[in-house]
Amino acid sequence: MEPSTQDFYDGMAESYHLIYEDWKRTVTNQGKFWGQWVRSRFQSLGNGRIRLLDASCGIGTQSLGLAQYGFDVTATDLSPNSVERARQEAEAMGLSIRFGTADFRTLEQDVAGTFDVVFTADNAVPHLLTDEDLLSACRQFYNKCAPGGMVIITIRDYDSLIRERPRATPPRIFDDGKRIVFQVWDWSDDGTTYTTRQFIVQDHLGTWKTESYTAVYRAVQRSELSNFLQLAGFQRVEWFMPEQSGFYQPIVTATKIEA
Repeated sequence: MEPSTQDFYDGMAESYHLIYEDWKRTVTNQGKFWGQWVRSRFQSLGNGRIRLLDASCGIGTQSLGLAQYGFDVTATDLSPNSVERARQEAEAMGLSIRFGTADFRTLEQDVAGTFDVVFTADNAVPHLLTDEDLLSACRQFYNKCAPGGMVIITIRDYDSLIRERPRATPPRIFDDGKRIVFQVWDWSDDGTTYTTRQFIVQDHLGTWKTESYTAVYRAVQRSELSNFLQLAGFQRVEWFMPEQSGFYQPIVTATKIEA
């Protein structure tokens, strides 16, 4: 039986910040990056509050920073444990964010209202493994966008990865060698999906502790995701690669044209 995406993130909720060198600094940096990047595409709003749905908020890596940057943020995730962690972090930071548990495929019934931006970063969409689920999610993103709004999605560069099929990510070493973070990837025979095992290894007073969490991803190529977005009704599908945007993953945006 394939590992559950919810179990993956529920299990990691208390440790997720450890995959970053300094998670709180990352929150601030992401808020600044995305705040500027999104506002540059909504210049007509000036400094007004942009209504944003972070549909894969996790423990709040982007939503906390965007709230700091003045966005009107609603944050949801499939993982109740992650949402609760994000809620606690927001409270500690004095931020006002509406939180909830929601699936990409059921946003209409799980989340009230529409938004200027529907947002999902950090390769969350490729957890959907079938064409039906990907199209369903894109339709939900479309329905949650206000007229003139846009969806913003970031995923790994699968156009390259599907050719190379790497077996692991390079280890990242933090805390003067006392914390090591890496992933091992087990590809399917046809290269369309892979199982990730996320490892967090830490030195606790001379004893090394290992945490591992498992999830499955689809290697969604850019043409595939563009097609699903267009089938859902979006227009002006645009891709921005890291060398162009400054973000570490490819970004795709698509617009819901005003009636």
